[in-house]
Amino acid sequence: MSIDRIVLAFAGAVVLLSLALGYFVNQYWLLLAAFVGFNLLQSAFTGFCPLAIILKKLGCSPGAAFS
Repeated sequence: MSIDRIVLAFAGAVVLLSLALGYFVNQYWLLLAAFVGFNLLQSAFTGFCPLAIILKKLGCSPGAAFS
């Protein structure tokens, strides 16, 4: 699995978890979904993604977006 797919899967999982926690626990968990969305948006323009850097150091294969 490439870094790109891992980043997208992780972001999707965190957003879904945040929405569930926001619905069942406390509405402030929705801020986590907003943070993930903002991070995805800024990484589309800058190419900077902290998770991609961590995965690259762990030896995951790079994809087209985060090389």
